[in-house]
Amino acid sequence: MPQRTGPIGGTMYQVVLGLARRVRLPALEARYDRTWVLGLFAFVNGLLSIALLSLLAWATRSPFIFPSLGPTAFLVFYQPLSASSSPRNTIAGHLIGILAGYGSLAAFGLIHAGPATTEGVTAARIGAAALSLAASSGAMVWLHVPHPPAGATTLIVSLGILSRPSQLVIIEVAVVLMAIQALVINRLAGVNYPLWSPLTEEVSPRDSAAD
Repeated sequence: MPQRTGPIGGTMYQVVLGLARRVRLPALEARYDRTWVLGLFAFVNGLLSIALLSLLAWATRSPFIFPSLGPTAFLVFYQPLSASSSPRNTIAGHLIGILAGYGSLAAFGLIHAGPATTEGVTAARIGAAALSLAASSGAMVWLHVPHPPAGATTLIVSLGILSRPSQLVIIEVAVVLMAIQALVINRLAGVNYPLWSPLTEEVSPRDSAAD
C-alpha cells in the first residue's frame, strides 16, 4: 500500500520533525553567523524563561522572580555546557547561597530585622553580608558545585531583601523550575545539556597552573 503524503510532500509528523531539525542550534550555526545565532537563542529563551516565572510570581503573589535568576538564565542558555550551568550546580549553588545567607542572619541576630534597603547598613549587616558570601563561595568550591549567580542570592538573603523561610523555599523552587526549563529548551534545540551533573568538570586556575 503506498504511503500517504501530506499537502507538501510528507506526513504532518515528517513536516514538523523536519522543521524542528532545521531550527535546532547546530543546523542554524551551520547556516548563519554563530554569534548572531547564539545571541538570538539567549534573547528568546531568556525572555521566555523569565516571563514564565514572572507570570507565576504575579499569579501567586510570591517571589518566583528575583535578581540572581537573571544571571542564571544567561548562563544556562549562553553557556549550557559549562559545568556551572548544569542542573546540579545551578540547584545546589543557589541552595548553598540561601543557607549561607540565612545562617549569617542568625549568626548576627538579624532574623527578624527589616531589609537593609529600609533599615540602613549596620555593623551587623556588614558582618552578615560578608560572612554569607564567604561561606557560600567556600562551600561551592569545597562541594565542587560552583555557580556564580548564587553569590547574588546569598546577598539577597543576608541583606534581608528576601529572608522569610517561606520566601527562601520559593526561591529554591524557582531555581529548580529554571533548571527544568533549561533542560527542556536546550535539549529541544539540539544541545546536549546534562540531565544533572556537568559533562566535564571545570578546572580551577590553580589546577591549570599545576599542569
